[in-house]
Amino acid sequence: MPVFVVQQHDARRMHYDVRLEVDGVLKSWAVPRGPSLDPVVKRLAVPTDDHAMEYATYEGVHEGARYGSGAVIVWDAGDYQNQTRDKDRKLVKPALAIERGHFRFALQGVKLTGSWAFTRTGRDGDWLLVKVRDEAADPSLDLTVAEPRSILSGLTIEEMAATAGSA
Repeated sequence: MPVFVVQQHDARRMHYDVRLEVDGVLKSWAVPRGPSLDPVVKRLAVPTDDHAMEYATYEGVHEGARYGSGAVIVWDAGDYQNQTRDKDRKLVKPALAIERGHFRFALQGVKLTGSWAFTRTGRDGDWLLVKVRDEAADPSLDLTVAEPRSILSGLTIEEMAATAGSA
C-alpha cells in the first residue's frame, strides 16, 4: 500500500504538510491549521512541491533550506488506500484524481484514520482537505492539540526547534 505522512513544519507560519505517495513521489499540500476530524470543517490546503520518498521520515531543523527554514516533525504517518471513483464506480488512479481536482482516500495512520478528500476549489489553485463522515469522524476532538508529539521522536515542534541551538 502507498504511504502518507503528515509533517508539522514551523516555517514562516506553522502548518502541517500532508503528503501522499503517488507514482513514486510524495504529493504535498500545506494545511495551515492541520487536519480536522470534523466533516463540517473545510481546511485550506495549498499544493507544494513534490518531495522524494526519503523525505517521509525527515525530522529536524531546516536552516535556509529548499523547503523552508524551521523545525519539522513527523506528526503522523501510515498507509493509505485510494477511494476515488468515476461516475461508473471504477477506481481512478491517484495521479488522475489529483489532475481532475478531487482525490478521496482512507488513512491508516497512528493518529489519523478513516476517509478524507482533497478537492480543488478553482481559486488560485488552492484545495480543501475535508474529513469524510465515517466512524473515525469526531467533531469534539482536535488532534493537533490533543496529540502534539512526533510519532518518531516523541518531540513537540518546540522541542525539535530547541535542538537547533544545542547542536
